[in-house]
Amino acid sequence: MFRHRSLIRLSLTLPALLALTTACADPGADAALAAQSALVGMPKGTLMSCAGVPQRETASGGLEFLTYQAGSVSYYAPPPPIGYPWGAPGWRRRALDYDPWDYYPPVPGDVVDRRCEATFTLDGGVVQRLVYRASSQGACAAIVQNCLALVPQRTISRGAPQG
Repeated sequence: MFRHRSLIRLSLTLPALLALTTACADPGADAALAAQSALVGMPKGTLMSCAGVPQRETASGGLEFLTYQAGSVSYYAPPPPIGYPWGAPGWRRRALDYDPWDYYPPVPGDVVDRRCEATFTLDGGVVQRLVYRASSQGACAAIVQNCLALVPQRTISRGAPQG
């Protein structure tokens, strides 16, 4: 009887945990990771037409390196000290009360770093490798999303049933 209850509880808890795990997934990060293999073989002209002009471009030997940057860093200022007048910068006045969370995030002084630098290595005018230097893989999606739209979707071919 006890084992039966624990199995039922486990069978109900496991799908809930799986759903929570997949709900937190970052689709931007998934796209950026997929681009590392999907964009290999793309010609330089196509890359520049979908990703734009790179921030940096250099060559070494027979290789070319195109570097793109995207993202931002946000700093959320802490609330002003107690005793500031109602007209203090950053504070809003609503009727007779105020809500400091209208302006500030829940954790004052927080820094949110969502930057990405993507470097494409080209050999003979064709993408050979894509490497990210990122604080957030999701920010890398902004660099590669237009190029991913040009890559044909791979399908799994299944043989026709014999019979």
